[in-house]
Amino acid sequence: MAKGKDYFGMGRLISVIFALIPVTSWLFGVVTRFKEKKYVAAILRLVLGWNIIWVLDFLLMLFTGSILRILNV
Repeated sequence: MAKGKDYFGMGRLISVIFALIPVTSWLFGVVTRFKEKKYVAAILRLVLGWNIIWVLDFLLMLFTGSILRILNV
């Protein structure tokens, strides 16, 4: 995906707003991983995505325009 358009090709401002909300960040993170066919990362995001990964996603989206990539498998 292009940098700054991590959540389904949405613009950076919209992605930052969605990353700010824990439920959408968690859900969009899981769906994004499945869409990229990174099933292990999607399952980890499903289990761990509601806590510390949410905070990291928000901060990274705010400062770098890209969500956290724990695994690329």
